[in-house]
Amino acid sequence: MAHHKALTDNPMLDAAVTGRAFKLALGVGVVGLAATGAGFAMGEHEQFFFSWLVAFMLFTTISLGALFWMLVQHAARATWGTGLRRTAENLAMNLPLMAIFFIPIALGTHTLFHWTHEEAVALDPILKWKQGYLNETFFFIRALVFFGIWSALATFYRRSSLAQDRSGDPAVLYKMRKWAPVGIIGFALSVTFAGFDWMMSLDPHWFSTMFGVWTFAGSLVGFFATQNLIALWLTKPGRLENTLTIGVRHDAAKLQFAFTVFWAYISFSQYYLIWYANIPEETAFFQLRMQGGWENVGRLIVIGHFILPFWVLMSRHMKRNRTVLGLAAGWMVFMHFVDIYFVVMPTHASHGPHYHWMDLTAVLGIGGIWLAALMRRYQKAPAVAHRDPALIASMEYDNA
Repeated sequence: MAHHKALTDNPMLDAAVTGRAFKLALGVGVVGLAATGAGFAMGEHEQFFFSWLVAFMLFTTISLGALFWMLVQHAARATWGTGLRRTAENLAMNLPLMAIFFIPIALGTHTLFHWTHEEAVALDPILKWKQGYLNETFFFIRALVFFGIWSALATFYRRSSLAQDRSGDPAVLYKMRKWAPVGIIGFALSVTFAGFDWMMSLDPHWFSTMFGVWTFAGSLVGFFATQNLIALWLTKPGRLENTLTIGVRHDAAKLQFAFTVFWAYISFSQYYLIWYANIPEETAFFQLRMQGGWENVGRLIVIGHFILPFWVLMSRHMKRNRTVLGLAAGWMVFMHFVDIYFVVMPTHASHGPHYHWMDLTAVLGIGGIWLAALMRRYQKAPAVAHRDPALIASMEYDNA
């Protein structure tokens, strides 16, 4: 007779642990927001908006990566990642919070986006031609649609998953699977256009048909790195070490490795095609980032976002080593920030990198509140979908 594993861990985390993490994150967030607000009050308006946009995109893309992975898990009827799915649900539920953090960007559109200046549009044939899409009214409507889609999907899946925790009804799982393909379509379109709107349109003369895919690839890199950090935290002694097995964590690390390569492929393809065609309106983006010191940031991204993690995470033993995986995941979250910084900041500091303390405080402010919201969900609900019928299959899974 076959013997199956059983859930022996308490699906609810220790309230003292989550409480401490929540208070620490909230404290950091409040201090960071206060410091960033002080920078604005001191008259550093342009710096405030650009620093805020970088931090906003960092945590929004990580949350979007979580939403996508959760949808794909359901669409593929995958069982191996069931133990990690609640983590993705909790991260995706930060998307409504990011809608609140979008408000400063909405207030700063005139500072951030050149195409919002009527006098500039009137004198520029290209901006005139793009005005049907690049206008503030349509920009805000699209943002509402994006956040509406993301928030609806995140809320539906987390509420359904928590309902299954209470009832144990397998029909809930089938309902989530049924709607996943529709959700993926809505996700793909919204993420693509959000990337166009919030980052690519910083330079309204430049365009790349691959930019939406680049935004998606970076989101997954940031998410898998974050998920691995959380999985290591969740599998400390006394938590979920018997539920989130090393086989599951190994496959999560494989995905981090795979999307690091995918991001590199997309980034190189975008650069190579623009370089080969050598069309002025396309090359301006890279020309700006290959001079004045920005080229050094580009070199850091090539080495730190691809070569180094590729070498470290290629090994099976490295992916299964907690210390190495933790360092690699933390590093990739940082490199995801640098990658976004490299896209956004040259618009503000075209003559070369101009690092400012608000770049740090904005990340700490938004990131602290973002992490506090995540910890609050771990306080209020089980850290794993403990009555999902596929959880036992996830616990028994190993790729050794």
